Amino acid sequence: MSTDQFAPDRPYRLSSSVALRPEPFGALVYDFTTRKLSFLKTQLLVNVVRELENQPDARSALRSAEVPEAEQQRYLDALAGLLSAGTIEARGTS
Repeated sequence: MSTDQFAPDRPYRLSSSVALRPEPFGALVYDFTTRKLSFLKTQLLVNVVRELENQPDARSALRSAEVPEAEQQRYLDALAGLLSAGTIEARGTS
């Protein structure tokens, strides 16, 4: 499986070149490789991204961060976008 295609049953983490800076709305995301600045627009999404490192897969990270069941697909879609943007990466890659 290609590491650039999101799969909720795989393990992920914040990319090694990315730093998060907490903000009242969520977080600023800075990629030191591309020098790209972006945003995580909710604190719950920040919690999910931080929890990725500690969980066996993306779905477990959603549960651990207490994402409501009705919102989980929206958060999975957001994680897919973050993977595509390089903000998160499959664990085991750098």
